[in-house]
Amino acid sequence: MCELCAADDILIANELAYVRFDNNGLSRGHALIVPRRHIPNFFDMTREERAAVDELLQAAHKEISARFSPNGFNILVNVGEAAGQKRMHVHIHLIPRYVENVPDTEWRSTSRPG
Repeated sequence: MCELCAADDILIANELAYVRFDNNGLSRGHALIVPRRHIPNFFDMTREERAAVDELLQAAHKEISARFSPNGFNILVNVGEAAGQKRMHVHIHLIPRYVENVPDTEWRSTSRPG
């Protein structure tokens, strides 16, 4: 099992994954949901790992909502270097968003055919 943080940093955990606050968070309450098994690719997680991660995503949402009262959330997973993945261990970002300090987050396609 691979651990990315000290036990003291863990906010919520289950047998297969854990939640911790991001050390370089984009906003108050920015958290990471991380499978315990070292695996670089989100799509290579087992069904059980995906279920464990989803369970913790729900729990983290509830905890962060209660602590920080954000106005919304982004859920983000980068898969591969080309997609911006810097650490080759699956981690899911749960990013609280606040109306007072968030620029327009509407997704706009920058790709063009041809």
